[in-house]
Amino acid sequence: MAYKIVEENCTGCCACEPECPNQAISETKNGLFIIEPAKCTECLGHYDEPQCVAVCPIDLTCIIDDDYPRYEAA
Repeated sequence: MAYKIVEENCTGCCACEPECPNQAISETKNGLFIIEPAKCTECLGHYDEPQCVAVCPIDLTCIIDDDYPRYEAA
């Protein structure tokens, strides 16, 4: 499953954006961040854990998005 950023919890600190190996995280017009589900691979093949979760200073900001299937490597 892709991850998503809970907008209400995001502080706009930008810790996650440079850590994403797939450039799936981008800043919105209001200074917060979003994850593009089509690009999110849960960091599989890059890291042992999703880096957005690892670096986010606020718990429950980067969470699994149940609206998308798990990522499967080609």
